[in-house]
Parts: sequence; structure tokens; C-alpha cells
Amino acid sequence: MKHYASTLLATLLCGAFASANAHQIWIEQDGKTASVYFGEFGENLREASPGLLDKFVAPSATLIGAGADRKLKLDKTAGAFVLSARAAEGQSIVAEEANYPAFEKKTGDTVVRSIWTPAARLVNGSAAQQARLTLDIVPTGKPGQFQLSYQGKPLAKTKVGVVAQSGWAKEAQSDEQGLVSFAMPWKGTYVLEAHHTDKSGGQRDGKPYDVANYVTTMSMVQSTGAAAIAPPPAAKPNVNTP
Repeated sequence: MKHYASTLLATLLCGAFASANAHQIWIEQDGKTASVYFGEFGENLREASPGLLDKFVAPSATLIGAGADRKLKLDKTAGAFVLSARAAEGQSIVAEEANYPAFEKKTGDTVVRSIWTPAARLVNGSAAQQARLTLDIVPTGKPGQFQLSYQGKPLAKTKVGVVAQSGWAKEAQSDEQGLVSFAMPWKGTYVLEAHHTDKSGGQRDGKPYDVANYVTTMSMVQSTGAAAIAPPPAAKPNVNTP
């Protein structure tokens, strides 16, 4: 995942987001709050405001659990979007930015209009979850096993990465049922990540697009294993150049 960060700023400035090179958003929570971050989890890079965090237009978040879902309020701070509630044991939070402006890339006489949708899920516990995001990663209830889906259907033969707070990372490919498994040796927070490109076209905000790029993460805290390795020093946020 570390190679994603090196090309982020250039792709932002030229408006050509290749999903394999984009940052991700992810959700973390402590004893008091849950927050949505933008950057590179494994590099301890959290974009800030003023800066690239300001690229987000209207992110949304929902608390999922027993009973009715609950929409959450997001308060933008200098380093994150702080949510109005945490996920209790067995609950999940999903967040996405479905209003990011479309961008165009011209090659010769051909203009390709693309959209980018970053999304995130936090799970609190190891119980199986149902897909809710367009591109989603959920635990299956089996230790270390997860399922990747797109539009509610298993997404096969797609690369999924996992990264620990120390920067340790691994990748695997989903099988025909969208399943992927990882051995995660340490306690602490892990973030899984997947990308998908859909070239079937559609509309956003009433305007057509040709290509839809999705990047989704799933974050979790593992309570078993060896003692967690400390994260690297915090990386300096990028400057948002107009």
C-alpha cells in the first residue's frame, strides 16, 4: 500500500484519479469518539484541513446494529471527520463520499469522464456482517476470513490488502465467492482495502460519467496475538494546491 501515497498529489492536481493510486478513507474509534480519516493508514498519514481533507464535499455515515440504522453527524476538524456516535460491540459504522466532483481526462479526441467514491466500514466484533456499501468488505464470522462484494454480489478475483498500524502489509486475491483470508499476527488495529473500476457508465448529480472508481476499507481491532508494534512517526499532510 505504501506505493499509493507517492502518486496521490499528482493525480489529485491533474484530476485523473487512478483508483490503484488513491488514498483511502478509514474509520477508527477510541473510548470516546469515532472518526473518519483520509490518507494512508499504514504510513500514519492523515490529511488535514486546510489541505486535502477539504476535497470532501458531503461525506455521510451510518451506524448499523440491532434495530433501525442511525444516520450520524460528521463534524469536520483539522484532522478528521468526527462522528456523533461510536459503534458498540456487535455494531458497525459505514461511511462514504458519494458527492466527490467528477473529473475528465482527454486522450486525443476522446474525453473520459470519471467519478471516485471512497468508502469505509468499521466493525466492532468478529460476527458476520451484511454488505451495505456499493463496494464492501465484511467479516464472515470465521477468524481471519472476509468477503468482498460489489453491488451486493460477491466480487471474485480482486486484490484485497490488509495493513497493520506498524505498516506491515499483505495482499491476497478473492476467490469465486469473494472470500479472502489473512493471518493477522498482532493485536491492534488492521485496515483492509479493495479497489474496483466499473466501466459501464452512469450518472452522478444528473450528469453522465463513463468510469466509476471505488476504494473501500474495513477497519477492525484484533484483541488476540502478539503485542502490537508501534506505528511509524506521523507523516506530514500534503498541501492542497488550487
